[in-house]
Amino acid sequence: MNEVEKIVEFLKKSIKENNFSGAVLGISGGIDSAVVLGLLVRAIERDKIMCFMLPERDSPPGSVEDAKLVCEHYKVKYKIKNITKILKSLGIYGYFPPAALIPWKIKAKYAKEKWKNFNKDTNPYEMDVLGTNDPEFLKGISYYRAKHRIRMVYLYKEAELRNYAVIGTTNRTEFLTGLYVKWGDDSSDIEPILHLYKTEVFELAKELDVPEKIIKKPASPDLIPGLTDEEALGLSYVDIDRILKKIIEGNNLDDEDPRKVAVVKRLYDLGERRNKVRNINLLSIKEG
Repeated sequence: MNEVEKIVEFLKKSIKENNFSGAVLGISGGIDSAVVLGLLVRAIERDKIMCFMLPERDSPPGSVEDAKLVCEHYKVKYKIKNITKILKSLGIYGYFPPAALIPWKIKAKYAKEKWKNFNKDTNPYEMDVLGTNDPEFLKGISYYRAKHRIRMVYLYKEAELRNYAVIGTTNRTEFLTGLYVKWGDDSSDIEPILHLYKTEVFELAKELDVPEKIIKKPASPDLIPGLTDEEALGLSYVDIDRILKKIIEGNNLDDEDPRKVAVVKRLYDLGERRNKVRNINLLSIKEG
């Protein structure tokens, strides 16, 4: 049984044994949700899958079009719900100067420069995981985490109306490095790719016929406008996954760049810390 067949069987079994009538999936236009949808359409009937796109004011241009491309490629139903008004009602956009009329590219440049220069002695990602008392940084954390949590609430609202399972899209690299939002994108009923490293997700995408445009698109954590996963983590996924595997399997690291090893070890430590404070209780292949 190959990997696709293994995950498809896991999805079928999980949905049936937990008496779900179908599946709800948040589609971002990124590789992980595209791969999960490619697996879902092989596991259950298309008319039992409901996809949702949940953009907001700072979402990258074209993200909705990319998400629609994926849904139309796999011939599944989808709805678009803009969550800008919800976030505005929570006062989220009031944390920072008004930006509604500023072009996205300018916002992205400003946000990325602020990320890089915020604290030159500490990686902002470490501050995110370890915690900080800096009020400006805390506003940023509240700003982006609220978006993920509103999306989680909306997906569960729609799923429970239908007796559907909320399907997660977290991969193993994200989990091991803590690149997720507690009670946000980590919250789901079933996690079909939690056992796969990010590079393995890309490999699976080709087998599942994910559109080439999505495969080539830089992965983004939706933290701040324009920031990619690899910029947040500090290394490429190829380097992170290769070294992570060696650490997990207890293999020798002498042939690796010591600087890169130090970065990955630190990311792994941060992930361990984040996972300890998150009571993980997910249906995933890794759990059998």
